[in-house]
Amino acid sequence: MDWKNYENLSMLSDFYEFTMMNGYLENNMENEYAYFDLYFRRIPDNGGFVIVAGLEEVVKYIQNLKFDEKDIEYFKSKNMFSEKFLDYLRNFKFECDVWAMPEGSVAFPNEPLMIVRGPAPQAQLIETFALLSINHQSLIATKTNRIVHAAEGRVVMEFGARRAQGVDATVLGARAAFIGGATATSNTLTDITYDVPAFGTMAHSWIMMFDSEYEAFKKYAETFPNSCSLLVDTYNVLKSGVPNAIKVFDEVLKPRGIKNMSIRIDSGDLAYLSKQARKMLDAAGYENCKIMASNSLDEYTISDLIEQGAKLDGFGVGERLITAKSDPVLGGVYKLCAVEKPNGEIIPKIKISENIEKITTPAFKTVYRIYDKNSGKAEADLITLHDEKIDESKELEIFHPVHTWKRKTLTNFTTKELLVRIFDKGELVYDLPKLDKIIERKNEQINEQWEEVKRFEHPHLFHVDLSQKLWDIKYNLLMQSK
Repeated sequence: MDWKNYENLSMLSDFYEFTMMNGYLENNMENEYAYFDLYFRRIPDNGGFVIVAGLEEVVKYIQNLKFDEKDIEYFKSKNMFSEKFLDYLRNFKFECDVWAMPEGSVAFPNEPLMIVRGPAPQAQLIETFALLSINHQSLIATKTNRIVHAAEGRVVMEFGARRAQGVDATVLGARAAFIGGATATSNTLTDITYDVPAFGTMAHSWIMMFDSEYEAFKKYAETFPNSCSLLVDTYNVLKSGVPNAIKVFDEVLKPRGIKNMSIRIDSGDLAYLSKQARKMLDAAGYENCKIMASNSLDEYTISDLIEQGAKLDGFGVGERLITAKSDPVLGGVYKLCAVEKPNGEIIPKIKISENIEKITTPAFKTVYRIYDKNSGKAEADLITLHDEKIDESKELEIFHPVHTWKRKTLTNFTTKELLVRIFDKGELVYDLPKLDKIIERKNEQINEQWEEVKRFEHPHLFHVDLSQKLWDIKYNLLMQSK
């Protein structure tokens, strides 16, 4: 059976989700309500924050959850699932509540990016897809943001299609890169699907198809005079590539009054070659000609190039962006944090581990961001019980959830709740924003952060604290486990 022929992705799930669903049903727990948190524990590359992305795909997945007879036949073939379970799938209807941080949000470790509340079999089912979508796109958006930050205002384009791990990784990765700050992608399908601008000019093969580099450049300039970008490192950047580019600019573009042109360097010492190329272009009267670079770039190499004085106006970044090569896993998790009894009582649940970072935070929660009124900058995030309200007219003491003696009193502050309702009893109540609105949110939330948090190396650790009520619940559950 070819997975590409499936009309939806309902079967894209870890097998244990189905065995647990079957177990819930066999134990008459189909109407027991469960609460799950989706969050991550560590920021990739030891960065200052994560850019949230991937929610749109989760919404589409949930809207299309259904099981047809070929799915039922698959479960029958395993000889381990009950008829009650099979009937449940035949009549499946998603009825959970979902809250999430919108795409483009700035997030930090251990705070919920998504909360799911609903019948245990349903809330359990979406675990894998929610994680894979948000983990992947948040990772790529965050990596891209680091690269864009390193570029210090220069253009960054995503060029990783041929090195991504599969179709979804390249299409959705390019979408996430655009959220993270890339201005364009090499991926045509991403442009068609998500309206992310596609860009590309030529490969070395174009130049090698002609009898000379000059002829290849001239034919390209004649074909695409208004978007002429010439790849100058097929043979020799400074002895032939740049001189031939200048000659073609003189003969083809200059007589037409066209000033929008560029060259691209894809190999060699990019700092040295760009500086020499800049001198040659300027001497020929092409001060407006942009110099672009590609070739295994990331935030570290770009930062080094800029420090070395490279005369580069933009970067095409491929494999190290689309795979987040230096730290390729966000590591988000999906953990049970509470159950709800038929009488409405919510019972907090905790997972305990000898590894402190793997101890979960129990209860049905929400997240507030606290801002200093004078500066408008974010001071801390506070995870509270879902029905807690923060009185902005009073002082607020926050404290480290592990090292509780580390405390700070906040005054003259304002707060914003970070989670928004996405589904209400299975009905979508959230308008999925266009990419420009997602990017606008990202820019706003990054601008709300202090420069120390945005620092490229060794950023300031942003405070994510627990309210006193929530900390008391967690502490009491830990004590009960002794």
